[in-house]
Amino acid sequence: MAEYLIQTVGLPEWLAWSLMAGLSAVLILNLMAGGALVFIWAERKVSARIQDRLGPTRTGGSFGWLQSLADGIKLLAKEDLMPAGADGMLFRVAPYVSFCASFAAFIGLPFAFDMVGLRLNVGVFYVVAVLGLEVFGVILAGYASASKWSLFGAMREAAQVVSYEVPLGMCIVVPVMLAGTMDLVTIGEKQAGWFTNWYVFHDPFTFVIFWVYVTCAVASVNRAPFDLAEAESELVAGFHTEYSGLRWSFFFMAEYSSMFLVSGLAAVLFLGGWNGPIPVASLLGLSDGTGDTTGVLVRLVGLGNLLGKATLGVLIMMWIRWTLPRLRIDQVMTTCLKYCTPIAAVMFAGAMTWLWVFPGGVLDIDTGSRRPGEIREGWLDGPGGRGAAAVSTPSSVPNNAAVAEVAE
Repeated sequence: MAEYLIQTVGLPEWLAWSLMAGLSAVLILNLMAGGALVFIWAERKVSARIQDRLGPTRTGGSFGWLQSLADGIKLLAKEDLMPAGADGMLFRVAPYVSFCASFAAFIGLPFAFDMVGLRLNVGVFYVVAVLGLEVFGVILAGYASASKWSLFGAMREAAQVVSYEVPLGMCIVVPVMLAGTMDLVTIGEKQAGWFTNWYVFHDPFTFVIFWVYVTCAVASVNRAPFDLAEAESELVAGFHTEYSGLRWSFFFMAEYSSMFLVSGLAAVLFLGGWNGPIPVASLLGLSDGTGDTTGVLVRLVGLGNLLGKATLGVLIMMWIRWTLPRLRIDQVMTTCLKYCTPIAAVMFAGAMTWLWVFPGGVLDIDTGSRRPGEIREGWLDGPGGRGAAAVSTPSSVPNNAAVAEVAE
């Protein structure tokens, strides 16, 4: 779009890119804010259905559609309190640190082919690294609150999040290895076609590691049964016990945004991304790699696919929260160190061996896509968008030479 504004409209390059950056930021903010409103309402309805209750039934009609909006207005009007002994600057900045970490991670998450805030050739690394910065807001909130209960909650959550990043990273490395790239757009496009091309069905090891990822993702966003930092007894509300009003809502919004983010990342890495289970567009001879109206419509359909998969992931997290009992802190750490980490390591080795033994799949079918050793930067660029890559690898060039070569 920036190129269109520069070449067709005639805007200066700095202005065109500034406008597109601002538009991307506004869209991501609306996604986070609107998603939080919907998910708060959905969690009340999901929990009510599981516990045989009704949930919201009055505000906004019989289904309580406007209950989240009413809660948001209440939080805006609520008095913003701060303990007398708190560190004023750190106490005020902590919610925004957590929120900004979740917001910045969305910049690298693609919602369809090239429908991404900023396409990066290290998109996976960027999203995981930036999302991990959210823990700094948690530590600041607990430390600055002048409350030992807040500090205990912050330390417990920090230990939990940092610990689960180890098996989570092992799980993410597997689809990166299968695709041969850390570009999330490329990883999603490598799974185009029928649902059997999704990496979750690539081999038994990848199928198992997907569920390890689900477990670690639930723990990394501090959801039950791994939400001991928000206990009902000695820790009260955990690291944000002393927060109220708007600043408390930023913590809440960051949590739901992180839930959606890890679910969207799972969809891109394991569940085909924006590709549906049936390649309807391909069967009709349509392509989303073009810039015409047809390509835009196909991308919008892909956007709906990814949003649906990510929303389903959030609903599953809600289902888990209201079904399983909370774990003790020793059980939380045991699950990470004695189960998730070893299983992820073994499954990674198994997936690597499987890829070495069956580089083209069990049936060794040539699907026309590049194998992991032939992936290079820019292979999705070019006139056709996908298969018409600007750089092609001759069959005579060995894989190790193709990997070492960098597309200019």
